[in-house]
Amino acid sequence: QVHLVESGGGSVQAGGSLRLSCLASGRTVSSYAIGWFRQIHGKEREFVSAISRNGANTDYTESVKGRFTGSRDNAKNTVYLQMNVLEPEDTAVYYCAAKVSFFTDALYYRTNDYTSWGQGTQVTVSS
Repeated sequence: QVHLVESGGGSVQAGGSLRLSCLASGRTVSSYAIGWFRQIHGKEREFVSAISRNGANTDYTESVKGRFTGSRDNAKNTVYLQMNVLEPEDTAVYYCAAKVSFFTDALYYRTNDYTSWGQGTQVTVSS
């Protein structure tokens, strides 16, 4: 089982940027497809972004397309989510999640697809 730790959250004003990192340990992250999800207190956890094992494929929820970019450095066992032009609606706890994937270019979108989760990092965007 891979262990995931997110970092990089914080408080910014609208229009600002943050880069989230997801550091994997215990297993090499190159075996895993990674997803980013977010959750507002009292609401369901929602999909934000996915990146394939080889980093060649990414996808995003509609509301963040053009503003968020996912990437990964398998040599550093780290996956990133660059978030630009942040909006107050992006305020949430952000989680990274990992799924062992046979396919190097597959993406996964559902929370139930993922077997390992980080503890989350808070992102707060003020207007």
